[in-house]
Amino acid sequence: MDELVEFNNSLIEEVAAEASASGISQADAFFERMAALLEAEGEIATADRVTFLASSQGKTVRLDGIGGDPRESEGILSVIVSDFHDGDAAEKINASDAKKAFGHLINFVAAARRAAFREDLIEGSAEAGAASIITSAWSSITKIKLILMTNATYSARTDAVLAGKIDGIPVTYNIWDLTRFHRYETSGHAREKIIVNFREDFGASIPALAASSSGEHLDSYLVVISGHQLAEIYDKWGARLLESNVRSFLQARGAVNRGIRDTIKDEPAMFFSYNNGLSATADSVEVEKTSNGLRIVSATNLQVVNGGQTTASLHAARKISPETLEQVHVQMKLTVVPSDASEEVVPFISKYANSQNKVSAADFFSNHPFHMRMEEYSRRVLAPAAEGTNRETKWFYERARGQYLVERAKKSQAERRRFDLENPKPQYFVKTDLAKVEMSFRMRPDTVSKGAQKNFGEFAQMIGAEWNRSDKKFDETWYRRLVSKLIIFRHLEKTIPKQSWYPGGYRANIVTYSIAKLVSDADERDQVIDLDAVWRRQSVSRDLGDALLIAAEAAVEVITHPEAGVNNITEWGKKQACWATLQRADIDYGPEFMNCLVEPEQARAVQRDGRREEAVISGIEAQTSVIEAGGEFWNQLREWGGGKRIFSPKEDGILKVCSLFPSKLPSEKQSVIALDLLERAREEGYADEDESPRVRISSLSRQH
Repeated sequence: MDELVEFNNSLIEEVAAEASASGISQADAFFERMAALLEAEGEIATADRVTFLASSQGKTVRLDGIGGDPRESEGILSVIVSDFHDGDAAEKINASDAKKAFGHLINFVAAARRAAFREDLIEGSAEAGAASIITSAWSSITKIKLILMTNATYSARTDAVLAGKIDGIPVTYNIWDLTRFHRYETSGHAREKIIVNFREDFGASIPALAASSSGEHLDSYLVVISGHQLAEIYDKWGARLLESNVRSFLQARGAVNRGIRDTIKDEPAMFFSYNNGLSATADSVEVEKTSNGLRIVSATNLQVVNGGQTTASLHAARKISPETLEQVHVQMKLTVVPSDASEEVVPFISKYANSQNKVSAADFFSNHPFHMRMEEYSRRVLAPAAEGTNRETKWFYERARGQYLVERAKKSQAERRRFDLENPKPQYFVKTDLAKVEMSFRMRPDTVSKGAQKNFGEFAQMIGAEWNRSDKKFDETWYRRLVSKLIIFRHLEKTIPKQSWYPGGYRANIVTYSIAKLVSDADERDQVIDLDAVWRRQSVSRDLGDALLIAAEAAVEVITHPEAGVNNITEWGKKQACWATLQRADIDYGPEFMNCLVEPEQARAVQRDGRREEAVISGIEAQTSVIEAGGEFWNQLREWGGGKRIFSPKEDGILKVCSLFPSKLPSEKQSVIALDLLERAREEGYADEDESPRVRISSLSRQH
């Protein structure tokens, strides 16, 4: 409990600091902070802020946020109520409190469908936009999610609880309380696990064939599941069933989905023959032996890692032609992966299951080399002392959820103070932050505005493809410039709300659009923003800050005045037409704008110099690693490779030099190659049980 109190106190301090620095309310700061987690977790596709509290027809009507257009979220309408408490002790809420808050949300949903209510709302306001979305999308809504996020604690069940129906549409409630937020930030696991009881909840256990021998590392089964069961399971848990995949990769529309749909409709009995089936994982399964063979009774944490389109298409058919689903059967390869091994194993299952895709969903999990390299830089690269300080710091990249708090918690009180000074919380960032910032500078503000999940999916495809072509561009200079982009992004987040022209909302849209506009206008001048200067200062210069605000004011004008036929400002910001309108706008930045820019060739020269410097450092570190391992270590590797004939004569010669240490010292270049050979050998199954110290394989061993 002390840990929870400490987390709450830290959260309150962060919210207060953000509100003070940005000039926004603490309620807004809390909403943005927690909504970002819900987006990252996939609870909602996006989170559009609304602050509305009124009375209609004698009922309290309230809405604090909406999760975007249901037509873009598989028919799910997500509405949010947010309660922030800034007291010293963590508040407690009970079922009655939660029911009251959810009742206010339901009242808003009901009121939004009344023309008289909508006509009384201020035109162009966030609440008017939310009401417009609800009424226009009503026929497409398949589920309503009521979400309460709060820093109070709630002791009962919190996840996807069924709460009745509205006009035949099922309603669930989800409570994200302090305990749940804390669990997510420290471990990355905030949800109750998906437990699918096929027999009790979905009609019957499912036939299976054991596909692994006893004693094998992982159990696996070949399973046949009915289309009706699979659709019902997806209806209950939705995209959560696809968490081990990057969701955005599964939202493609086209011939595959049409083909699946047509087969379900016209030839349901042939579905098993025509469809490739699913690949799935589970933490554990309960099986039973019957006279008709093996059957799976239940699966804990069932995850579809390949076959998302098939699953979603069957769910869609449930509405259109439910009678045909009884004739549909789907084959499924089910692998049981214990939770402690899931991060390592599941991405590979997904990767090979999705091998027909050019950039597979699994390719951009947190253990992708891109993220590993960014994490490595963030742990060792010291940023210059900011103006007014004399201490170098680091920007902490949290590749996997909970790293920051876990690493901090392991330290003593004195060590924790040093950690906080070297890794200040305002310089902490996660994968979705990285994607949001990078896509803004790549002039994709409409994509950023679609929310963390969709934006990350686009980012993953883009960066993943570039990495596959060549990873050399993602060097230390690239990382430093990424940090510079973060500095610019966060500077704008704090300064925009303080401007007289700020409309009081849409900050997230304004920030990404203004950065994209500035980058575009610099490009029109055959220049680029001087990110290296931002890195050296660790802040935004006055000239750059002024130029950003000029672009932001122009962005506000475009964002808050949608084109004809578009009623919702937030939805307008997600359209390419919005970005095209701003991109065409002519802005006079003044002569000072050129002080913020450099020629592209000059920027490339800085990166080339950085690579040369990094190569020297890498060589020195590689040589140190080789020496620390000792000559006997490299001799054993050489003998193992000789027996398998996997090393060329030249490579064998380099290992021989390493094995002669201390009588002979390998060069830096030879050391880099030796580490590459060790990594290749390990991929071939090499292991040295007596290896101490273990030679660390990292980006330092790559060729330069």
